[in-house]
Amino acid sequence: MSKDVFSPKERLLRVLNKQEVERQPVICPGGMMNSAIVDIMNKTGHVLPEAHHTPELMSALARDVNEYTGFENFGVPFCMTVEAEVLGSDINFGTLRCEPKIQKEAFDAVSQVEFKPLGSMEKSSRVGSVVQSIYMLSRKYPDIPAIGSITGPLSTAASIVDPMPFLKQLRKDKENAHKVIDYVTDHLLEYAQLMIDNGASVISIADPTATGEILGPKMFEEYAVKYLNKLVDGIHSMGVPAIIHICGKMEAVKPLVAQLHGDALSVDAFVNLKNIKENYNDVTTMGNLSTIMLEQSDTESIRKRAEMLIHDNINILAPACGLSTTTPLENISAFTETVKLQ
Repeated sequence: MSKDVFSPKERLLRVLNKQEVERQPVICPGGMMNSAIVDIMNKTGHVLPEAHHTPELMSALARDVNEYTGFENFGVPFCMTVEAEVLGSDINFGTLRCEPKIQKEAFDAVSQVEFKPLGSMEKSSRVGSVVQSIYMLSRKYPDIPAIGSITGPLSTAASIVDPMPFLKQLRKDKENAHKVIDYVTDHLLEYAQLMIDNGASVISIADPTATGEILGPKMFEEYAVKYLNKLVDGIHSMGVPAIIHICGKMEAVKPLVAQLHGDALSVDAFVNLKNIKENYNDVTTMGNLSTIMLEQSDTESIRKRAEMLIHDNINILAPACGLSTTTPLENISAFTETVKLQ
């Protein structure tokens, strides 16, 4: 068993800066990878959907998650709808067991998008709840990293434009598609700046629409790599590292991974992270314990899988994707405890 040398914040930042640590961090960054599970909410009384709107409740629930799961960070918000709401889409805020979703996209086509001025994020009450909760958490618990989770450019664009026409228009109306994604990215940069100004020590970007299976290599490079890198470069200019999560099997786009400017790459459970480490030495790997395993398996199987990831020298241990709200707390604890007992 190792003796911890670094605080959770120091450990995570050192890994993202490619510096040595005494063991891997184990985190769950929020947003798509929300770990506000029913077991915790029932235990504490800090519940969703109310906590989506109130900074005091949001920060309390983020603290509950950190305390009960053993994940070594705070991760907010608890959904992927904040950005789309600001840019005009209708949101269903869900229930205790069901996360928010896009009720109706604001536009039917990229050519119809009405561009809101910069400053819209700062005026949003939901953005206010997120950044105020980051402020509270980072001030009260300075040794624990507050991760601000942002929905990636393509996924945000597909949340304000009906996604089926949107994906076709990436090919058929490239000029307007680029304009919309670039516009979205500018607003995401404003959102990131607000998070960082209020104490976020890392920004995590989840872009589930930006997959090789959906886009193919050519469009992945044209759209996903281009705008993710614009977003990450802007975050870097603010002095903070960025994590990128990409969904899907990645076989079709694996050679493009090295072009991404993120400080760590998080991937789905069926991606071989050991193989990525061997082929792309400069990529800091994050993941990728199956969320199906976390929900449905037993603690012993989870411990064994965690030990494999540790043995493979995956740099940051984390769930592979979004957690089910019904995931048993004891399963998550088995995961985080195994990492900490190295």
